[in-house]
Amino acid sequence: MLVISSREFRQNQRVYFEKADKGEQIIVQRGKDKSYALTPVNEDDVYFSTEMVKKIKLSAEQAKNGEVKRITSTEEINDLLGL
Repeated sequence: MLVISSREFRQNQRVYFEKADKGEQIIVQRGKDKSYALTPVNEDDVYFSTEMVKKIKLSAEQAKNGEVKRITSTEEINDLLGL
């Protein structure tokens, strides 16, 4: 695992992207208490699976057609979240 500063990452992004592409774990530290993992995204990732893309497209179409639930109060947010 390689831990680098955000400044180092900005200055040498290409190098670190190539390392991540080759499977090396890259952690970018930002300040004292924030860290980020640099990982490539591929077709097997849950967030970008074919099924997830279909769900996103369906949701976008529903929103376009006005098939949405409008929330106008804190109580409605709490009801939606089951709080």
